[in-house]
Amino acid sequence: MFGFLKTKDHPAAEATPAPRASWGERLKAGLSRTRATLNTPLGELFSRAKIDDELLEDLESTLLMADCGVEATHWLLAELKASVKRDKLETPDQLRAALAQGLRTLLAPLEQPLAAAGHQPFVIMIAGVNGAGKTTSIGKLAKHFQSQGKSVLLAAGDTFRAAAREQLTEWGERNDVTVIAQEGGDPAAVVFDAINAARARKIDVVLADTAGRLPTQLHLMEEIAKVRRVIQKAHDTGPHEVLLVLDANIGQNAVQQVKAFDKAIGVTGLVITKLDGTAKGGVLAAIARQCPKPVRFIGVGEGIDDLQTFRAGEFVEALLGPA
Repeated sequence: MFGFLKTKDHPAAEATPAPRASWGERLKAGLSRTRATLNTPLGELFSRAKIDDELLEDLESTLLMADCGVEATHWLLAELKASVKRDKLETPDQLRAALAQGLRTLLAPLEQPLAAAGHQPFVIMIAGVNGAGKTTSIGKLAKHFQSQGKSVLLAAGDTFRAAAREQLTEWGERNDVTVIAQEGGDPAAVVFDAINAARARKIDVVLADTAGRLPTQLHLMEEIAKVRRVIQKAHDTGPHEVLLVLDANIGQNAVQQVKAFDKAIGVTGLVITKLDGTAKGGVLAAIARQCPKPVRFIGVGEGIDDLQTFRAGEFVEALLGPA
C-alpha cells in the first residue's frame, strides 16, 4: 500500500504509484521461463547455416524440455518438415516463423472464451487439486463476471478445508459478493443451497468451489462427482460449465489431471494458473494434442485482474516473440 514519504524539512508528499504493466507485458514476463528454455537453444539452432536433420533433432529436444510433450513435439516437427519442403525454407527467421505458426495452429482450437449466458443462474463448478490456485481463481472469476455487469454468488463447497472457506469469504468481501458457506457439513448441500439462493435472488452466475482432490484419490473424486449430480438436481440444465484449475508448474502431470477429472466430472474448460512462476508454458501444447479442452482463462499473477481470457496468438507471441 502506498503511503507518504516524510522528511524533517519537507511536508508530506504522496508517493506516485508506478504504472501497472499491460496484460501483454505481464504475460510475456510470466512466460519468461519457457521463453528462456526455448530461445537460448533456439537462438543457437537458428543461427546455424542451414536447416538439416541435426538441427531438427536438437529442436525436438528443446521442445520436450519446454514441456510440450512427445505427441505435440512430434506433431510440430512434422509440420515444420512439411513447411521446409513445401515452402523451401532456408533461413533461421523462416524456421522460427514456421514454428510460431505451427504452435498457433495447435493451440487455436483451445481458444474458446467462456460465455456465461443462456441460464439463470449460470452455474460454474470449479475443481482442482489443493495448491493449484483454485480458490484464488474463483475470486478473480467473480471480478471478471462483475466487469461484464453480471451479479455473482459464491458457494464455498470446499468444506473440508477451513482455510479455503475463509479465503473465499475474503474474496467475496473484496468483490462485494455473497458467499454461501457453512462449517464442515456436506459440500453438495452447500452448493445446493447456493443455487437455490441464487435463483431466489435472480443472480446471474454461481461459482461453486469444490474440495481439492488428487486424481489418484478415487473415493474422494467420487465426492466431487456427487457434487455434480446434486447441481443437476438443483438446476436441471446445470452445471453449465465445469472448470478445472491447473497449476502450470506441474508439467506433464497436468495432462493426467485433465484426463482424470474429465472422467469423473466431465471437464468443459480449463484455467491455467501460475504462469508467472517457474512454469513452462509448453504444457498447453501437450494438452492440445492429448486431451484438448478449451482454455478459458490463464493467470500470470496474484492480482485480481491477473486472470485473463486465453488467446492463442497472444500466447505464442509471448513465448517466441512477434511473428
